Amino acid sequence: KIFRSLIASQKSFETMTPPHGKASSSFSSIYPTIVISLGAAIVTSALVYQHLSQSKTNRPRKNNDETDDGHDDVPSKTSRERTNDDLLHREIEEISLLPQYSDVEKEEAVAPRILSRGTITIAYCSTTGTCAGFARRLHDRLRDALEKLDAAAEAAGAKESSDVVAFSPPAKRVQLIRVSEVDWWDELVNNEDDEGEDGDPINSTGSNNKDSTIKGGSPILLFVLPTWTNGTLPPDGSESLLQSLDDISNDWRVAPEPLKAHNEKEAQLLVGAFGMGSSAYDAETVGKPAKEVFGRLVGKLGARPVVGSRNANCNVGNGSGKKRGGKIRGNSLMIGDAEVGDAEISFEKWMNGVMNSIFQGVEVDLGLSSVVGNGNGGERNSNSKGKGKVKSGKGKGNGHQKQQLEKEKEQSSSSCCGGSSNKEDLNDDAGCACKSSDDNDDSDNVGCCSSKAKDEDDNDDSATDSISEDEDDDDDDYDEDEEEEDRGVLDVEDMGNVIKSQTSTKKSTTTPKEMVTPKQAKALKKEGYRLIGTHSAVKLCRWTKHQLRGRGGCYKHTHYGITSYQCMEATPSLACANKCVFCWRHHKNPVGREWRWKTDEPGMIVKEAVNTHVSMIKETKGIPGIQMDRWAEAHTVRHCALSLVGEPIMYPRINELLQELHDRKISTFLVTNGQHPQAIRDLIPITQLYVSVDASTPESLEAVDRPLFRDAWDRLKTSLACLKHKGQRTVARLTVVKGWNSDEIGGYARLVALGHCSLVEVKGVTFCGKSDASNLNMSNTPWHHEVVEFTKVLKQELDAIREEGGEDPLPEYDLACEHKHSCSVLLARVDQFAVPDPDDPTKRKWRTWIDYDKFQELAARHAADPTFKFGVEDYIADTPSWAVFGAEEEGFDPTDNRHRKKKRHPKYTRFDEEGIPTHDTFDEPLKEEEIVELREQMKQKKREVGDASTVTEFKSGEKRIEDASLMFRGLVVIR
Repeated sequence: KIFRSLIASQKSFETMTPPHGKASSSFSSIYPTIVISLGAAIVTSALVYQHLSQSKTNRPRKNNDETDDGHDDVPSKTSRERTNDDLLHREIEEISLLPQYSDVEKEEAVAPRILSRGTITIAYCSTTGTCAGFARRLHDRLRDALEKLDAAAEAAGAKESSDVVAFSPPAKRVQLIRVSEVDWWDELVNNEDDEGEDGDPINSTGSNNKDSTIKGGSPILLFVLPTWTNGTLPPDGSESLLQSLDDISNDWRVAPEPLKAHNEKEAQLLVGAFGMGSSAYDAETVGKPAKEVFGRLVGKLGARPVVGSRNANCNVGNGSGKKRGGKIRGNSLMIGDAEVGDAEISFEKWMNGVMNSIFQGVEVDLGLSSVVGNGNGGERNSNSKGKGKVKSGKGKGNGHQKQQLEKEKEQSSSSCCGGSSNKEDLNDDAGCACKSSDDNDDSDNVGCCSSKAKDEDDNDDSATDSISEDEDDDDDDYDEDEEEEDRGVLDVEDMGNVIKSQTSTKKSTTTPKEMVTPKQAKALKKEGYRLIGTHSAVKLCRWTKHQLRGRGGCYKHTHYGITSYQCMEATPSLACANKCVFCWRHHKNPVGREWRWKTDEPGMIVKEAVNTHVSMIKETKGIPGIQMDRWAEAHTVRHCALSLVGEPIMYPRINELLQELHDRKISTFLVTNGQHPQAIRDLIPITQLYVSVDASTPESLEAVDRPLFRDAWDRLKTSLACLKHKGQRTVARLTVVKGWNSDEIGGYARLVALGHCSLVEVKGVTFCGKSDASNLNMSNTPWHHEVVEFTKVLKQELDAIREEGGEDPLPEYDLACEHKHSCSVLLARVDQFAVPDPDDPTKRKWRTWIDYDKFQELAARHAADPTFKFGVEDYIADTPSWAVFGAEEEGFDPTDNRHRKKKRHPKYTRFDEEGIPTHDTFDEPLKEEEIVELREQMKQKKREVGDASTVTEFKSGEKRIEDASLMFRGLVVIR
């Protein structure tokens, strides 16, 4: 309308202007330009206003299908759109509310905005469960402290008093949320145009313009974040956090530093972050997500560090005019390193520093721990007689605290950030607060510096980002001027980025440390491991106990003829360079890329391992069903599977250990993950050498194996290429995980072709139960017929490569053996393991079994004369008919009896190609009408989930498989 009126006025102006006249003619010529420019500006402003008004409801939101706990997920919502029902869709989300608030307030506080006054928000994401546990612990501690403070206020009769400094809670609610479930743009930027309790408008930070002590303290946002591959957030939707923070800081519509309080009546957002990671992956990326999130919020968006901020619990405009406590020495940002083992210590220091800063000046015994070193929240009140009141004063601890501080300094080192808002502290050389050289630098490189350890002469390769100790508080003088300076709002422009990332070098010692920590040892022993020395272990395999009772042997018995009850499962290295998603020990063992621990003697390891294994065999004597002839034979160990857990080839004296086993006439089956190619080259001849091939592409290898090495893919290919020149039996072992690595079968064929492996084992993953360290579920475990189909396709891909020819053509492979109970199928080279069948020359006779006595003879000759060489064909033996692929026994030794639990008998025993049952639980054919009815049921299922296999990926990274053709295979009956 304005635009039209301007055009009309221009026309009327032209009608009134004389036809001649230089001045009027000039003005008339530029008038349309003025009108059009002004109109365009008005229209643009109107459109921008309309867009901003609707952005909080029209902004696209993530809509993942399902969360970890299986509930249907919902899009991210603004706080006004959330309801009580939404809490069902959060894994551990909780909101704790002080009892003093009314039911109406509680109802409204179910999903408060992060920037609402009186709200403490703990946002977390987790990959192995560690960060989730830390977040719960922080939530519970804050909730308990607030409840104690509220009870104290009520008991003191200060609830209705206008002077509530000593008892007023810094918050009235604590909420625990997952990072992936928050629309961070909406929470940090959008104004919901709501009104306060008294009708006054609420500003962008959710504060009421009236006295803020009634509304609670400043909003506090605390992050607990892990480190994913290459220093990123986990791919469960959490990565949107950093993207949102970048978008906010770069959006021209958002004012600079939108989270900064510009007057005393606005609430100032306070932030803190704790990061978890492992320097075994990369010391440079440990805690990187936490550092980046903290750096963006403080360095660009105007938030303040929670630790060291003056009056954190009621911050700016508390209405009381009173000073709320002394100087806090702590860190708003700290990093825990799982490899160093300081995660628990680091988190406790960070949590205590945060809590002491939040409750600074509160004269109530809240049971808060006095923070030693980095988290010191102030000294005890000298008049409190040890009752634990946090009171203002100098940062000097008592004698006990000093001793504890020195002890902590000797035990661990750490990394910190954002300790104090005092400019003198920030500019002090000892405190080293980093400043960005350029105000326009990307916050990815937020002023990080390195601080050298006190003894620079001691060099240690294992230096990592961890916690660095502040100077003793006794060295700091605290006065009123310093406090007055601290009370001001933190000016980020004056101090640069508030991130101190200090790398402290631990003092090197002449004696290497032991590999297994007491905590790890306890966890491993709980799962049945018997530890040997400082880095080795043995464990009694379930197949050993099965065959002792005549209930069948493992797949190695079917494929290679080992005696399962005479096999010892062991490892000389509990450490591994991968963290595979299907690891059956859920990562309770150490990790590392290279050996850096104390090294035990190989002779001692073998002797103790054999003795320990035999002692465990003796303990099985009382198990019902033990066959005593087998039990007696089991006291003699004939085979050793070096595949228990960890990476055995990492042990620097692995060749000596293998020779010790050979001297005892024990065959050796060694499994490696292919990350140490040089160790494979240097390995002496062994009975059988495996390389795990868990993925067919670099991307899937990162997702499935989660390797510590950045060049893991190249290392795997180099390791496989080394197998071509070993001379003895080599195996490429493929572990099939449905939904994770069951595609790109051609890629597996190309990897196998690199080493011309003697054998290819294809085995379905074994589901070992749900764990915080793994995203697998039962649907990721393939059925035996699926493994068979996978192997057949793999054979076709190998045949295609062989037909291509070349200078070194690939040999022919064919299906040789299967073991249905283990979901395992064996591909073998025809030129090494197949001979014409004497009874029928048109057929093949497989010779995949091993002549173990012959191998020991050949190995002894090589040990005496290293120039003596022998090959695969020199110690092969005939494969029995029951073990051959396609046999009716399906790999089960007929001398044993298949045992099933009473409630675990399959309802159907045979199926057609579509998955329709054809035989009942007693292996009797089903009637035709039954088959027709079952076929109709499957058609209905296919209409619901589709004809093909469907993979559903959740925010947690879990992948669930639905396949209508499998609907009858898992059914069981009681017999």
